[in-house]
Amino acid sequence: MISPLAYVDPAAKLGKNVTVQPFAYIEGDVEIGDDCVIMAGAHILNGTRMGRKNTVHHGAVLASIPQDFHYTGEESLLVIGDNNDIRENVVIARATHKEGGTSIGNGNFLMDGTHLCHDVHIGNKCVLGIRSMVAGESQVDDCTILSSNVIVQQKCHIGSWVLIQSGCRISKDVPPYIIMAGNPVQYHGINAVVLQNAQNESHITDRILRHIMNAYRLVYQGNFSLQDAVLKIEDQIPMSDEIHNIVNFIKNSKGIVR
Repeated sequence: MISPLAYVDPAAKLGKNVTVQPFAYIEGDVEIGDDCVIMAGAHILNGTRMGRKNTVHHGAVLASIPQDFHYTGEESLLVIGDNNDIRENVVIARATHKEGGTSIGNGNFLMDGTHLCHDVHIGNKCVLGIRSMVAGESQVDDCTILSSNVIVQQKCHIGSWVLIQSGCRISKDVPPYIIMAGNPVQYHGINAVVLQNAQNESHITDRILRHIMNAYRLVYQGNFSLQDAVLKIEDQIPMSDEIHNIVNFIKNSKGIVR
């Protein structure tokens, strides 16, 4: 399962049924779980901790040295879950400091040329489009889609079930369940089609979807301050896990895209 034309450091820990194709490069401080596939030309560098059934395609680089002036050469980690598809030429940096970490959850699809910088956290079942870039210390929550050529600037938080359309530049937090589009980026409604098509997973009924729409009307279309909009949501919108998630996200944010 390991090509004689690949380089695998003897100290690397590989699980069962791992396939390593020719010209792949795996350093010593690496752990790869069962049933992973490392394709030709992929580089798995020190600090990588990878779960099961991941596929790393040609030319991808995992756990690259952080492009951060605060990096001093210390050991740090990139932690990857299970069932991720990491396509060609993806670059993922490990954390800047030992106590930090870059993390990728389960079931994500990272398309060609995606770049994730140091200390980025990606949740589960996200899609990151072709040549999308996520800057350091940013977070993307579960089931979010970044279309192609999206740029997320440093320390931004993207909520769950968000759709960000192609070419957007995100410089502030994006709360859950919405669509962002344009440059400068603007609110373009609720991510209703995806939420309805994934009801078995999102558990968002049509009734809850209407409540989410009404909540965001207060945030984005009402003539209120953000603080007043949150108060009106708590006062006027029936509370549910989803509305609670919206309110908490806004309260904890240092600033959302408006």
